[in-house]
Amino acid sequence: MATQKNITGRFGSVAAGMLLAARQRRLDRARLHERRLRLEELAIRREALRHQQRMHWALLNRALDDPSLAEVIDTYDKSIPAQKRRQFFYANAWYTHLYHCHRAGLLDREELYRTLREFFQSPVFREYWDASEHMRASLNEASEEARLGRMIDGLVHDLDEADTDEWWVVGTPPTD
Repeated sequence: MATQKNITGRFGSVAAGMLLAARQRRLDRARLHERRLRLEELAIRREALRHQQRMHWALLNRALDDPSLAEVIDTYDKSIPAQKRRQFFYANAWYTHLYHCHRAGLLDREELYRTLREFFQSPVFREYWDASEHMRASLNEASEEARLGRMIDGLVHDLDEADTDEWWVVGTPPTD
């Protein structure tokens, strides 16, 4: 009996080990499947962002080419000359491009900050930013775009208050 009990005990341990290993394999497969789903979702979202950016640019191009179409999206103060508003559309296209580069991970916050610091050397880009304040005010406060807008407002403030002509050192770029 002792031998039979010992053999049964060994087989029981082996069986338990096999069950544990099988359970671990199922868990690993489930985790792998979940990771694949997350990666597929991420790929779909990135493609949707790329499509959105292409559509934004195509629509904006049409508005730039045809002033009658530009009226559809023109929410700038009508006292601003039409040519200046067209420049604002173009500045918006650049801002949107940089924003999407950031969202796609091509620019981190620090790189975006440094790039925008250069863009804000343009008086037209600054005017655009001021003229579009009402558009940013309508954003959800917690959104990424609203947070970036506040970061940029801080940059513009720092540039305005700087007592140096070395604009490239003004402000403190955020770190991710």
